[in-house]
Amino acid sequence: MTQNGIVLVVSATIFKNDEVLIIKENKPIAVDQWNFPGGRIEFGEDILLAACREVKEETGLSVELLNSTGIYNFISSTGNQVILFHFTGEISAGTLNIEEEEIIDSRWVEISEILNFDNKELRNANVIKQIVNNLIDRNFHSINIVNLQLRNKYSY
Repeated sequence: MTQNGIVLVVSATIFKNDEVLIIKENKPIAVDQWNFPGGRIEFGEDILLAACREVKEETGLSVELLNSTGIYNFISSTGNQVILFHFTGEISAGTLNIEEEEIIDSRWVEISEILNFDNKELRNANVIKQIVNNLIDRNFHSINIVNLQLRNKYSY
């Protein structure tokens, strides 16, 4: 969702064993750049459900959200102010299936491996590396930090 140059987005780190899922985007503003699955929150949409929906759309995986690494506020390459809500989760159903035109690849990697990527390989590298450091340090917050209209198990 964009309003007055402010973009609200969600993303999620999906864990499987000791690895996390990253996707390679092929969007005009992020050509061949790695990122966590995510995207814009739609108007009126619950933040947690938006995170689950975006993961499902980009990966084919249904997830259960577990924690948050925080809220990140930054200026994007297009000059918008971005407020990013980042969550952690695990697969609850489905198989990895990249069908979106804007996603061209995916990989399971060890969390610390992402710190070795060149900044040009990562979308919003400073933010991704902040998230990765929070993941490594296990700096997690309850998803209850997001006050919701609906209170139930969040998965998509």
